[in-house]
Amino acid sequence: MRFPLTLRTLAALGLVAGGAFALEAAMSSQQDARNLGYDDTPFLPGGTYRVHDGTRPQPAVIDPGTCSTQDEPGSPPSDAVVLFDGSDLSAWQLPDGEEAPWVVEDGTFRVAPRTGSIQTKQEFGDCQLHLEFASPEPANGSGQGRGNSGIMFFGRYEIQVLDCFENQTYPDGQTGAIYGQYPPLVNASRPPGRWQTMDIIFKAPKFNEDGSVAEPAYATVFHNGVLLHHHTPLLGAVAFRAVASYQPHGPKGPLMLQDHGDPVRFRNVWIRELSGYDEG
Repeated sequence: MRFPLTLRTLAALGLVAGGAFALEAAMSSQQDARNLGYDDTPFLPGGTYRVHDGTRPQPAVIDPGTCSTQDEPGSPPSDAVVLFDGSDLSAWQLPDGEEAPWVVEDGTFRVAPRTGSIQTKQEFGDCQLHLEFASPEPANGSGQGRGNSGIMFFGRYEIQVLDCFENQTYPDGQTGAIYGQYPPLVNASRPPGRWQTMDIIFKAPKFNEDGSVAEPAYATVFHNGVLLHHHTPLLGAVAFRAVASYQPHGPKGPLMLQDHGDPVRFRNVWIRELSGYDEG
């Protein structure tokens, strides 16, 4: 016996077919994931994924940006937080919340001496930072009095910025030093007026409930593409003529650029947050 295909019957068939298609698509997706890797390999220690596991989440796809030249800054990665794009200091402020008074000109910004250090409005924890700086030209002064500034994570953990091209100072205060703690492995400084890059991977410290240090901060630093520090544990916050120590704080804090009285210039400043990086 043949039954007429009513609208209700057609709808029911559509729902069944739709469910079947969805189930087939899900099964196909699982099969594709298995085809990418293996499901008969041992599990990785402490995790839920196997060696060469095709079901493991794929890394996010980003545009990596471009490299800078002396004439032009490069472009940041597409997942970066841009802290200076050549136009204004809207991402920055004085520590008291007032507008950042440093000078923006020709796609760069420079320290306005004795106006105060500036810091980001946004706070960061574990991160990758890229910035470019140029020491004043012609060079003026010597030692710590020549092209001095600093990059301070959480406003307290300092990587030194200084003009160390044919200019000596105490080693743990040199360009790229973890100030007052560790000298850089090498002096990779360019002459005054030339653009230099600083790339830093910073891992924030962690504290126990009683305020003691559960895990120190770590820094990996490249100056002009040359490694200066490799996952180096910090002794604590920056200190002058004293041993660094820690005071407990939250998981995020501002990035600060130091006003040390010298008109150091900056450009192409961006940062990538690395929260969840260890979970991949």
